[in-house]
This record gives sequence, C-alpha cells and structure tokens, in this order.
Amino acid sequence: MANTTIKLARLHNEPEIFHSIQGEGVSMGIPSVFVRASLCNLHCSWCDTDYTWNWQNTPWKHEKDADPNYRKFNKEDYLIEITTEEAAEKIARIPCQHVIITGGEPLLQDEAWQSVIQNLVKRNPDYCFEVETNGTITPSPELDPWITQYNVSPKLANSGNEANLRIKPASLAFFAHSPKAWFKFVVTSPDELKEIEELISEHQLPKNRILLMPEGRDDSTLEKRRLWLAEICCKHGFRYSDRLHIQLWGSKRGV
Repeated sequence: MANTTIKLARLHNEPEIFHSIQGEGVSMGIPSVFVRASLCNLHCSWCDTDYTWNWQNTPWKHEKDADPNYRKFNKEDYLIEITTEEAAEKIARIPCQHVIITGGEPLLQDEAWQSVIQNLVKRNPDYCFEVETNGTITPSPELDPWITQYNVSPKLANSGNEANLRIKPASLAFFAHSPKAWFKFVVTSPDELKEIEELISEHQLPKNRILLMPEGRDDSTLEKRRLWLAEICCKHGFRYSDRLHIQLWGSKRGV
C-alpha cells in the first residue's frame, strides 16, 4: 500500500501516542500503546475527547458549555497530520505490541490505518490491534483481517446525537456477526436500560458480549453511578466495565 497521511490528535506538538494500560472494557488492565485519531462523525455532549472534533465555529453542543472557561478548540492546535510511516515509527519506539486505535472515530481513516498496521506488522508480527469505534462505520474488507478486537460503543440518546446519526443498522449488523466485537454502552441513568435492551433486541447484539459502563470524567461522578449500574448488570446478566484510568490518573491526557 502506498504511503499516505493520517490525522491524529496533537499533544505537546506531537501525535497523541502513549504507553499506558487499557482502562475500559473487556481488555481492562492490559498494557497497551494508545494512538488517538482526530476527527469524529458524532458529537457526544459528554465526550471526554472533545478536542478531536469540537472545533471553533462549529454548532456542536457540549455539557462544558456552561463553564465560562470552556472554549471550542482551534483545529490547528489540536490536530496533527503525519505520514503513516512516521506514525508507525513512533508506535514502534514503544516496547509494547498491544496497540489500541482510538479517537475520535478511527474508522473515518480506514485506509490510513491499514498502512500503519502493515508497516508495524512487517517490523514485528506479534503486534495486535484493538479498535475503539462508535459502531456507525463498517470496517473495510482490507482492514478487518488485521484487527484483533473491536470495542464498539453505540451511542444512546444521552449522547445528544440524533438517532439517525448514531445508529447505523448495516454497521451494527457487521459488528453483531463479528466474533471480534464487544459492545460497550455508556450509561448515565438507570432509565437508559430500556433503550439498551431495545437496541440489543432490534440489532441482534450478542448479550454475552455486552458491557455497561458508567459515564464520568472524574471519580466522584463514577462513584455515584457504580453501585446501581453494577446491580443492573447482576440482575440482567451484563458485564460491568469501570473506567480504571480515571481512578488512576483522572482526566489527564496521554496516560
């Protein structure tokens, strides 16, 4: 594949590529290299990576808008475009072969990720790749074989996105039939269980691969939601996911 460019989140004038542990989902606790794509096709009001999409002069709403110190982001300050070869080189410098491709919405750059992944696998065939996605875009047949695991997070009404934007039946059908996909719902209220169960039923999502995770960007918010959500998981047979990285580092970027 010809070399191309990829748009990543910018952190300290470098691409946001860092070594940490997976803090969410079925792979929680695994040491991993995180690579954060810029750009997203959704605009969740509680998003904790809003610097990947909430650009100046856009109409999107965010719950931080009420904070007088919150400002939309200058795209040039928060997006960096480099070649896929450069991205692979930076990832390869970190002594870890478990890579988590996150965002933003990484599947907006399907072809670029193919190039990054193939470059890395040529260096070391032990690399494996997880993709964090909102479930609205179907991976290409060229990308799919390279991916070890999909962490699919279909957005609920609590995200502030219209249903026709956040729910794409064809893409959800692809993930529902993929043995590599796990589904993670971000929950803010017990009342959202009905919406989750309706989505599971309507799109035939495998119940044994469903995780419920409390929404929260600080430990005090998560603490308020953990117990009732854990009780829902016990009662209805869902797997519970916490946000371990928030407990360890708060909402700090790059850890």
